[in-house]
Amino acid sequence: MRVIILGNANRPGVIEETDRLLPIIAQHAQVVTVDLHQSTDLSVLDFDVALVLGGDGAILRAARQMAYQQRPVLGVNLGKLGFLADLNTDELCAVFRRVVQGDYRLTRHLMFECTWNDGNEKRTVLGLNEVLVHTDQSCHMIDLNLGVDGENVTSFRGDGLLVSPPIGSTGHSLSAGGPILSQELEAFVITPICAHTLVSRPVVESCAKTYTISLTSAYAKGVLVIDGQEHIPLRKGETVSVRKAPVGFCLIKVPGKSFYQTLRDKLGWGIQPNYRLEHLAAE
Repeated sequence: MRVIILGNANRPGVIEETDRLLPIIAQHAQVVTVDLHQSTDLSVLDFDVALVLGGDGAILRAARQMAYQQRPVLGVNLGKLGFLADLNTDELCAVFRRVVQGDYRLTRHLMFECTWNDGNEKRTVLGLNEVLVHTDQSCHMIDLNLGVDGENVTSFRGDGLLVSPPIGSTGHSLSAGGPILSQELEAFVITPICAHTLVSRPVVESCAKTYTISLTSAYAKGVLVIDGQEHIPLRKGETVSVRKAPVGFCLIKVPGKSFYQTLRDKLGWGIQPNYRLEHLAAE
């Protein structure tokens, strides 16, 4: 198995853990390259698995680095939540030999293309987590129009709007009141952020459609944020489109790690509340 090792050298512990894990990985696989500065064009490399050290942000950046040559990713969590990177370093050491032997499940996930006008040219960026159109002024709301396959669906005023594939449904969209989507579902969730209305609700729709978000505010400015990593200023009349990408993201899941277990472990989903106060239980 040919492996590349990715991470962000500016994050605490990434360099140290890479140095510690590299000899262990090299015992079982061929290490093609190590990129801790996120500068390598991964689309031109020939490898089987990308081992990403860090958190979910490092995995999102790795997916974008691979561009339209997506390869399976094995995430190792060195951050906080680690919803995509569900192995710690000790677990990696215990299961890596089995991964090399093919003892894992490969999950496939929807990616998107986000397109907007960059000056006189159109620019398209591949993403995995979310497209956010948001006000860039904390004291001002913005007016937005949402279109689906050319039909003007709705207009509203608020802080912004999210379009997320299933992987992004457990991120900013969840915090904004959106639903959790099964990660291998072929759909987008559209989530308003602090809409100034009593009837605005998140919507789940087919990924086969194209979504357009237009900024119609006369005065307030907006910003386009892609996967929390690309920030592009928007002006009145500018339009952002989101559609399914022709490639998908592949995530390695080892035995004992599942989507629902991650929901329970990371987000406390389904855990029964403690109805009795501790001092009552002690009586």
